[in-house]
Amino acid sequence: MTVNDKSPKLSPSVTGAGHRKRLRERFLKGGLVGFRDYEIIELLLSLGTPRRDCKQQAKEAIKRFKTLRGVLAASSQELQQIKGIGPHSAFGIKLVQEVARESLKEQIAGRPVYQSPREIFDYLYHSMRDLKKEVFKVLYLNTQHQIIEIADLFQGTVSGSHIPPREVVESALEKNATALIFVHNHPSGSAEPSQSDKQLTRDLVYAGSIMQIKVVDHIVIGDNTYFSFTNEGLIEEYELDFIGLKMRGTTGTKRGQNRAGSDPSPS
Repeated sequence: MTVNDKSPKLSPSVTGAGHRKRLRERFLKGGLVGFRDYEIIELLLSLGTPRRDCKQQAKEAIKRFKTLRGVLAASSQELQQIKGIGPHSAFGIKLVQEVARESLKEQIAGRPVYQSPREIFDYLYHSMRDLKKEVFKVLYLNTQHQIIEIADLFQGTVSGSHIPPREVVESALEKNATALIFVHNHPSGSAEPSQSDKQLTRDLVYAGSIMQIKVVDHIVIGDNTYFSFTNEGLIEEYELDFIGLKMRGTTGTKRGQNRAGSDPSPS
């Protein structure tokens, strides 16, 4: 009598279910400690398709978007370009992205927001770092520097011709904002401001000063780095420049009035 001692082969769906169960148990026991990036993505993909093995799709997502952060920042359309990822599969990734964004928003809502440019960077980096175009945002603040509203003013190459300072100030007045923080990203990854960035920021400081609206900062977001115009002393420099121009203008006006007053009356 011949005994067949070979174990029966398990179907891929059974082995996949066991693998997903082990991943979930690891997470519940110790969080994400020890997880590889693709395993985190695999967990997220399984939220939308709990009965499918998502390991290969997770590895492909990391390969395409380079990092975990890159995958999390990808749009649903970009994720669905990967074979095997559909709307349901992408659900978990987009859910986590939005929950993280709302959580960060709640952390800084209702209290002084501008404690440091790092806080703004942490709040907005997740949503702006991997954008393919420049996006210029404005944070409208009240007298306590609490957020009233956040708006996207422009997408594309940031310049004064595309973002008229007068319209920015008008929008601040409409929202009863007394202070503003500007934020935009550099898709190149470098946070170093361009000459156009500096000129636009100067013009915005000037326009705000005329209407007594404080420009608190302009933050440029790069690849895991940022540039703060306030930290570098540029906001203060532009404010002093404006005061100087205002004083020179006032002095010139007085001189003109004095000359007019000293002219002899026509006979």
